Amino acid sequence: MRITAVWAAILPLIPATGHAREVIHKGDVVVVPLHGEVAPSLLAFLRRAVKTAESDEASAIIFEMNTWGGRLDAAADIVNALNQTKIPTYTFINTNAGSAGALIAIATQHIYMAPVSAIGAAAPILSTGEDLPATAKEKTISYWSALIRGSAIKNGHNPDVAEAFMNKDKEVKIGDRVVHPKGAILTLNAQEATERINDKPLLAEGIVDSIADLTKKAGLKGNIATVEPTGFEQIAFRITALAPLLLLGGILGAYLEFKIPGVTWPGIISAICFALFFLGHYLAGLAGWEVVALFVLGMVLVLIEILFFAHSTIVFGVVGVFLILASLLWTMIDRYPGQNFFPTGKMLAMPLLNMFIAIVGSFIIIALLARYLPRTSFYRRFALIDSNPPGPSLAGAPRQFATALALAPGMQGIAVTVLRPSGKARFADHVVDVVTEGEFIAPQTPVTVIQTDGMRVVVKSAE
Repeated sequence: MRITAVWAAILPLIPATGHAREVIHKGDVVVVPLHGEVAPSLLAFLRRAVKTAESDEASAIIFEMNTWGGRLDAAADIVNALNQTKIPTYTFINTNAGSAGALIAIATQHIYMAPVSAIGAAAPILSTGEDLPATAKEKTISYWSALIRGSAIKNGHNPDVAEAFMNKDKEVKIGDRVVHPKGAILTLNAQEATERINDKPLLAEGIVDSIADLTKKAGLKGNIATVEPTGFEQIAFRITALAPLLLLGGILGAYLEFKIPGVTWPGIISAICFALFFLGHYLAGLAGWEVVALFVLGMVLVLIEILFFAHSTIVFGVVGVFLILASLLWTMIDRYPGQNFFPTGKMLAMPLLNMFIAIVGSFIIIALLARYLPRTSFYRRFALIDSNPPGPSLAGAPRQFATALALAPGMQGIAVTVLRPSGKARFADHVVDVVTEGEFIAPQTPVTVIQTDGMRVVVKSAE
């Protein structure tokens, strides 16, 4: 199959350790750098790192952070991922945990800071740096205040401190002491964050110089293993973001491959689209090779149905289509270790939306192609015939000879070759080049002439 050929060409380009090139042993302490802008590409890397650490039974994860912030939507997904983590999580603020970085740090159970570092200033703003409109700002702060308070409580941090990072109207008061008056967004340096009030640190548990110093003060015993982002992860994000378009291209390419036999480029395009779809989700840590095997099995069953059981059974085709759809859907589902095998709720929302967009878009475009493609000069130029059976043909006959045969609408014949949509049909003692309006017709199927236009004969199934 062409898909197999495409995979054979792509696989040598993929590192053998595409999910994680690092070797992590049970009990190791995994260090994950979180540097630069908080964006979906950072989410893809972090998701892989967390899954790898959990799957290999690491004893803890340390996120080495240096970021000025970034997109709130990406931060929300990262916070959600960290709050699902089953092993202890630490943040080492190595200089900056600004804006969205502060929200991510709060989602870990332990926070340590470098001697010269800061955390806070997480008020939401527009991408241009301007304040949000009044109504939108009020709604955004209300939602995020609730989210960050819940995250802080879950991870053992002071929820008032966490909320004050983004809400200037929040006062932080511990006992009788007002730590932070309302009227300004809270930002803490290392000394302020580690100040002990009532024998408890305000936020951070200590000041450390390095990862090694952190593991010593936190009492972490395992060996340190660092998970570094791969060059493919930036590419993987872009591919996964284009999932609906890749699915649409794959489906349309497969359709055109069957409708224009002999023209190979639609099949090549289809194979490339599906290959990129699976490759992107594999590199993003969402799918393994088992979904590819499921997809290939479904394709094989569909081809068996088309080539051998076109009019006798639909079992192979139905099972094949089910396996194809299931593999495509399962590839897009973000499932973490320990979660239920069958996804529900938000895990299914985005994959189902992508699948819906691709399928509906495919149906619309295929309907248009089936109606108008056979009428185009482009199609007539590239549509090739599968076979050329012996016997007289009208393909190159003079016009008066075709007229003498009286191929008028309603005349009955039988398909000699596969019509998808072009091929040959026999009328009386003559084999004629015919075309359908997009319909797939198997050999030996009765056909009826519905239109003649010079040497062009349009037919449909008479069954």
